[in-house]
Amino acid sequence: MTTRTRATTPEAVAEDRSTSAGYRPELQGLRALAVVLVVAYHVWLGRVSGGVDVFFLITGFLITGQVYRAGLRGRFGFRAMWARMIKRLFPAALTVLLVTMAVSVALLPEARWWQTIREIVASALYVENWQLAADSVDYFAQHNTASVVQHYWSLSIQGQFYLLWPLLIALVAVLARTAGHRLRPWLLATLAVVFTTSLTYSVVLTATNQPLAYFHSATRVWEFALGGLLALTLHTLTLPRLLRILAGWLGVTALITCGLVLQVGSVFPGYAALWPTLAAALVILAGTTHSKAGADHLLASRPLEYLGNLAYALYLWHWPVLLCYLVARDRTEVGPRGGAVIVAIAVGLSILTYHLVEKPARDSQIGVHTRWGGYRFGVLLLVPVLLAAGGWQWLSTERANAYAESVNDADHPGAVARTPEFPQADEVDGKNVELVPSMVALPSDWSDISQNCVPSTRNAELNLCTTKTNGPPERRIVVVGESHSRQYLAALRPIAERRNWQITEMLRSACPFSTSSEVVRDSQGCVDWNAAAAKEIIKMRPDTVFTMASREVRVGFTEHTPPGFVEQWRKLERAGIPVIGVRDNPRYDFTPSDCVAAKGRDAPECGTRRADILAPQPPYERIPDVPSNVSFLDFSDYICMEDVCPPVIGNVLVYKDENHLSATYLSTMSSIVEKEITSAMNW
Repeated sequence: MTTRTRATTPEAVAEDRSTSAGYRPELQGLRALAVVLVVAYHVWLGRVSGGVDVFFLITGFLITGQVYRAGLRGRFGFRAMWARMIKRLFPAALTVLLVTMAVSVALLPEARWWQTIREIVASALYVENWQLAADSVDYFAQHNTASVVQHYWSLSIQGQFYLLWPLLIALVAVLARTAGHRLRPWLLATLAVVFTTSLTYSVVLTATNQPLAYFHSATRVWEFALGGLLALTLHTLTLPRLLRILAGWLGVTALITCGLVLQVGSVFPGYAALWPTLAAALVILAGTTHSKAGADHLLASRPLEYLGNLAYALYLWHWPVLLCYLVARDRTEVGPRGGAVIVAIAVGLSILTYHLVEKPARDSQIGVHTRWGGYRFGVLLLVPVLLAAGGWQWLSTERANAYAESVNDADHPGAVARTPEFPQADEVDGKNVELVPSMVALPSDWSDISQNCVPSTRNAELNLCTTKTNGPPERRIVVVGESHSRQYLAALRPIAERRNWQITEMLRSACPFSTSSEVVRDSQGCVDWNAAAAKEIIKMRPDTVFTMASREVRVGFTEHTPPGFVEQWRKLERAGIPVIGVRDNPRYDFTPSDCVAAKGRDAPECGTRRADILAPQPPYERIPDVPSNVSFLDFSDYICMEDVCPPVIGNVLVYKDENHLSATYLSTMSSIVEKEITSAMNW
């Protein structure tokens, strides 16, 4: 597909020459510096460097200049341009995905399989950033461990840029030609608007939802636009050599120190991302100084130029090598020697990838003599990755379903093994049987209603989801709060089906039922949501409200009942609505199921001494003048033994992550919860 804009004119030729790219060896050195920072910060410091933002700016600088010059010549040649990009990007990226997938099957815990498969497919399709953005607003997905392909988020944004940016420039070219104006002023104005709009959105979203902003394409467009503005104006920015030397070194110094001064992972993008992008812009502005004192003398050196050639492959390899090393060594961080091993392996793989995959594919004649050859080549590379991911998905599903029917059988009583009516508990726990749920299914082992949902007229974020009943319900129960209330739906739903109860859920992530924001400090959205929830409950007048009575049960006796909880209970007391307050379950700084997968169900380090985490007296019992409408339930004896809180009870994994009970285990508690509720409510 070739788009014509206008015939080439003498003015266009002059303008083309003024923005001629030429070869700038310092750009390869800048790439090298950026990837060294990314790798070093990830491996040794466990931080984010801002190097990715440099890649964005360089990409915007080069692609804008390239497409702009093509527009001046009258032919954009989109088909050939995108085919070249496929040849340059796909071979190395998809090779790394295939190898990473093979290693992950053998090395990663099964509990991480589904997440990894999902992200590998997203990475292959260049939408990994959107997958991570979606996970950032999914409370349970927020507990995911960083995947071996998480770093593909930046490649996904770049891929989207490669596709859409030329179309934007072509549109501006058509409009400028129609108006009889030169392209440069129109394009400068357009990029200025894009830069301002995207940066403003980035600042606002970073302040309100930084995890989402970090991966959102729209919050990063301004970095490409800044590179584009630099490409269009660089020839007009002439500085004395001394100033260019100073600018170059200032830019290099700023790049190196950015990740040390700023917590990039928690404050970017927003205005903070101006630091590395403007630093890179200074290096580009400095250009070639022809001075041994200039930063470009270092950046254009042969070692850095070669490292710049390896930058793409090194970026692709360093992260999966790091993650696989940590998994294989059962560590959370690496030391100096371990980091050196990781970097050496990543560099070695990068050299092989560059010389055996990336460069041969880029220099090949594929797609040169046929119109669609480059695209067929891309599909040929993509299909094996998707087929392999599909095969892994099938294997994961088979593993997940293998023991699904085992729940509640004689070998998997779960919480029932903790009841007096089950005297053979020791015998069951001693059996060598498979645990349920399977490790593969564990990350998605939670329950909700997600049906018959209607939005509240009081708050746009308050959804009322209700179970179906056979005719008029015998009882109506509202489950309100955050994920720790939500997890009990796995126990409540079977009761509702047996007794024809109607359950309505009012749930919001990280927002317990309180008059204050308990999880996210000063979250007015949570406060407003809770106020609306209380009004909806009073309007509904259910038979009871099911919610949490405490939170933060951790080692060191941090459990407490916030005053905001009590204030909400008092509101319902005045309305004559009973409340069931449930003591929170213990929370850990590790994932018990991962420990079981790595060290076995009986490993002492996979459990926690009950005396270290659960106080004998719940905090709500120490509150004076507790509202009379509240009945408290404490299921600690079914989550912990007398002396230890184990990861497995009755051959069922108790936890799905570090602080949520598994839905499978809670389903085995259903009869226990039923007995406690009916007794407390006199039903």
